[in-house]
Amino acid sequence: MQPIQLVVFDMAGTTLTDHHEVERCFAQAATQTGLIVSEERILAMQGLSKRYVFETLWKEHLGEENPALKTRVDRSYQTFTEILEHHYLTHAITPTEGCLEAFDYLHTKGIAIALTTGFYRKVTNIILDRLGWLAGLNEQHVGTRDSQIQVSIASDEVERGRPYPNMIQKAMHLTEVTNPKAVVNIGDTPSDLLSGRSASVGLNIGVTNGTHSRAQLEAYPHDILLSSLRELPKLLSERAAGIVLVKE
Repeated sequence: MQPIQLVVFDMAGTTLTDHHEVERCFAQAATQTGLIVSEERILAMQGLSKRYVFETLWKEHLGEENPALKTRVDRSYQTFTEILEHHYLTHAITPTEGCLEAFDYLHTKGIAIALTTGFYRKVTNIILDRLGWLAGLNEQHVGTRDSQIQVSIASDEVERGRPYPNMIQKAMHLTEVTNPKAVVNIGDTPSDLLSGRSASVGLNIGVTNGTHSRAQLEAYPHDILLSSLRELPKLLSERAAGIVLVKE
C-alpha cells in the first residue's frame, strides 16, 4: 500500500469551524447588489471560487451576452469581499473538532499538510494569521517541516479551482509529491470530493460536521465519510497497518 506523504485539507467547514457565515456573507452581498438566489443554491455551490459562483449566477439571470454582465459580477464580488473580510477580522475563528489533533498526528508521521480553499488570498491570509497558521510560510505560502502547515493555496492562485484538480496538483508540486496515490484529500463539500476524484488521490475523504451532512455527501465520490477530523489519525493508522477501509 502506497505510504501517505501529503494530506490536502479544505479550510472553511473542514479545518475552520463554519457557522454558515460564508453563505450569509454571500447572501448579503447578493441581496445588496440585486442578485436573487436561494439559500439552497448558495449551499450547493460551497467550496467553489466565489467569483466563479457570482459569474455563474449572474449568467443565469442575465444571459452570457448581456453587456451588463461583467459590471454586475464585479460589483457583487467586490461587495462580498468587503463583507467577508470584515467578518473574519471581527469575529472569532476556531479550528474544527479534532483538527489540531489531526495536524499533530501528521507532524509526528512526517506527512505534509496543505490547505486549499475557495477563498482568495487576502481573506485566506486573514484567517491563517488569526489562527497562527501563517507563521513560517514564505512569500509563496510554503512552510517548513516545523511550521503548522506546509502549503497554503487560494483559489485565485490556480487556473481553475474546484471541482478541478489544480489546487491539489499544485500542493503536490510544492511538496514534491509525485504520486497522487500518496495523497489524501479531505473536505466537507461536493466540490471538495469532486476535486479529489479529478486528482486521482489515494484516499478521498468527506467530513460531515461542516457545511454538508452525511446524506448530502453520500452521492458524491468518496472513499469514506468521517464525523469529524478527530477520526482521521485512527483511520490513517489503520490504513498504514494494512487494515482494509470499509466505505461509508
